[in-house]
Amino acid sequence: MPIYEYIASTERGCERCRAGFDLLQRLSDAPLQQCPHCGAPVHQRISAPTVVAGNSHRTSESHLEKHGFTQYRKVSKGVYEKTAGKGPAHIADDGK
Repeated sequence: MPIYEYIASTERGCERCRAGFDLLQRLSDAPLQQCPHCGAPVHQRISAPTVVAGNSHRTSESHLEKHGFTQYRKVSKGVYEKTAGKGPAHIADDGK
């Protein structure tokens, strides 16, 4: 659901609607016509959307290590090599 910005249409209204406020609404919901607090007329403010383009930085070795995680990379069947964080340099499945 998108977050819409609203602001008072006139100078009358409460402090909240004169300053502007955000409201989480469904796409199918009609735009607000009145402030939910004081009843003053409001209109939607046009604003730029926020777009998150990927989270690859969250899985970078430095980010994982900074937050206390350890990362291993598979080097062969049953053998893993540490790439970030604390822990043994290698982990191997001894077939048990």
